[in-house]
Amino acid sequence: MSSLNVSGSATDSNDMHRKAAIFLRSKRKIILSGAETEEEARRAEKEPVQIPSLPTFNDFHTQRVHMKQKLAAGFRLLAKFGWDEGVAGHMTFRDPEYPDLFWVNAFGQYFGHIKASDLILVDHTGFIVRGNYTVNKAAFVIHAAIHQARSDVICAVHTHSIYGRTFSTLGRKLLPISQDACAFFDAHSLYDDFGGVVFDHEEGQRLVKALGPTNKALILQNHGLLTTGKTIDEAIWAFISMERCCHSQLMAEAALVNGYKDLRVIPDDVAKTTFHTVGDAKAGYAQFQPMFQMIIKEQPDCLE
Repeated sequence: MSSLNVSGSATDSNDMHRKAAIFLRSKRKIILSGAETEEEARRAEKEPVQIPSLPTFNDFHTQRVHMKQKLAAGFRLLAKFGWDEGVAGHMTFRDPEYPDLFWVNAFGQYFGHIKASDLILVDHTGFIVRGNYTVNKAAFVIHAAIHQARSDVICAVHTHSIYGRTFSTLGRKLLPISQDACAFFDAHSLYDDFGGVVFDHEEGQRLVKALGPTNKALILQNHGLLTTGKTIDEAIWAFISMERCCHSQLMAEAALVNGYKDLRVIPDDVAKTTFHTVGDAKAGYAQFQPMFQMIIKEQPDCLE
């Protein structure tokens, strides 16, 4: 049994918001006519500004429930965006109490119907620990290999989204052509050895080798995208953002006579600096929150 694993820290999150947001109270004293009295105005000036922070947990059960709800909400988002494809696609997260086990979606369940209680717990050898439904074998092979090789990876995401799988046929990595694309600068790689549906252990190991020890994302040539994260939030946001970056680059290349050769690429030094603002784990966590808030308001049953 492991010690309680809290995803990130409040200090890290606060540092991020101090860098990216306005948080200091103005010293100017005003009274909003018709809305407040002078006493209420003075009181409002003393109220603390709320700085969002990563959640902390007092026990594994509470943390596990929270993580299962986050993953279920992520599946609902992927369905909303049309990134489900039959029985293909899977997301996993490492259990906080038993890090050698991970939670995954049941085989063949529509992303748009998945609830937190539907998730299946499996081990790294391919056996079901909790849950009564089967699991996609390709999901096990890919995700088990990643979770075993990369202790920093809490969550991994892979679906057959349309622009990701289209871009993957080019056999190239994304270029830093926008601020958003800089989130993947020097942080993703290409797996150029497509061998069909991933059913064997050796193929999983080759994927892990291509991903590398620090990258957060992988373009699977002729297949699609795979993203990882130190939190569920980061991994899902990385997938959403990478899919959109693939879409963006495909459109930009199509608009140019010489395709990618005519793209105005952001210089490496600027792209690297931008990555540390928009591409690190804290940024990924923050970027996911508006979408999470939206989907649980639209589809609250995903939390069940």
